[in-house]
Formats: sequence, structure tokens, C-alpha cells
Amino acid sequence: MKNIGKYLFPGVALWLLLQLGVPPQKAHDWEDLIALKNGDLIFQTSLSGQSKAVQLATHSTYSHCGIVFQENGKFYVFEAVQPVKRTPLNRWIARGHGGKFVVKRLKNADQVLTPAVLKNMKEIAGQFAGKPYDLTFEWSDDRIYCSELIWKVYQRATGIELGELAKLSSFDLTHKSVQKKMQERYGDQIPWNEPVISPVAIFDSDLLVTIKNSD
Repeated sequence: MKNIGKYLFPGVALWLLLQLGVPPQKAHDWEDLIALKNGDLIFQTSLSGQSKAVQLATHSTYSHCGIVFQENGKFYVFEAVQPVKRTPLNRWIARGHGGKFVVKRLKNADQVLTPAVLKNMKEIAGQFAGKPYDLTFEWSDDRIYCSELIWKVYQRATGIELGELAKLSSFDLTHKSVQKKMQERYGDQIPWNEPVISPVAIFDSDLLVTIKNSD
């Protein structure tokens, strides 16, 4: 009898909820839970093969980021992966470590990100669509990586530089896993003076404010 009750009562409860018009719990639909705006930035810990090396080299929890845009009433993340593309928001969030993320916004977004500026941002971002991911973090438009995409879109559309450019040599390259990844990517031809923008440099920018931390 105990076993019957174990399976019977949850079924009865579900039936009652449906009769009362109360839907059962489902996975988060973050579009309904975050007051997102066009131009917001979203950060996560990627599960990619290079994520740990990026975290160690930059002393950051976050290794991937993208720009949030809305189209036809739905939000998506424009991101530099292979290739550069837009990804539905919920799918992008679910792809990160533990589904955790942080959303940031320009402090004076309401004044700066006018409809005309946002239109320009989308057009600039669209110029990168389909381009290959930049595994060697070069400062060119031929290939592009995640934080470089954000930095260039914002700088070209608004003149604002989110985060200070650094040299590759300024990162912590002492960890073995970082050195291994460097050897795989560059061999003995490491471009120490290459300008680089890391996810954490943008994340820590004083020009941004945190809108949502899923923790």
C-alpha cells in the first residue's frame, strides 16, 4: 500500500494542478526572468577545450561572452564561436558550465544606445557573421574571438572602449596547461606583443553595471 501511495499521490497532485489551470514547473525561460535590453553583454564559463587555459591565464571565472540582441520578439546572443553566429539565449545559457551566467549593461545605456546606434551595432556585428573563430587571438577582422567581437562592435558603433587592450605577454602563462595550449597554437612563434582583449577585461570595465548574476 505504501508503494501505491508513493506513485498515486504525485499523479493526483499533477491532475489537480492541471484542473486548476496551474502548469507544472518547467526549465527556466530566462527571457521571461531577466529584463534584457539590446546591447547587453552576457558572460559564462565555457565548456570548450581552451576554457581552463583562458581562466588560468586571465585569472578569471569567465571564459566566454557575447552581445545580446532582440529580433522578432526573441533574444539571442551574437557570439564568436566556430563560426561567428547568433544563438538563442536559453540555448546559450544552457551550454555554459552549470548554466551560470552574468549579464552586464553600459551604465548610461539609455542615453548612448539609441535606436540608431543599436541599428548600427547590429549591422557591424553582422559583418562578422560566418567568420571563423580566431584560435590564435590575432587583432584582425579575418578571424575573431568572443571578447574581441564585443570590443570591436562597441568601439566602432559608439566610440566606447570596453576594457583596456593588453599584450599577450601580460597574461599569466606559467601554468602547464596554458603553456601546452600556447605550444599547440603557436609553436615557437608566439606573438608576445599582439594586442589582446580578454573576457575579464570587459567584465571588469567601470563602464558596465551588473544586471543579473544567476548565482
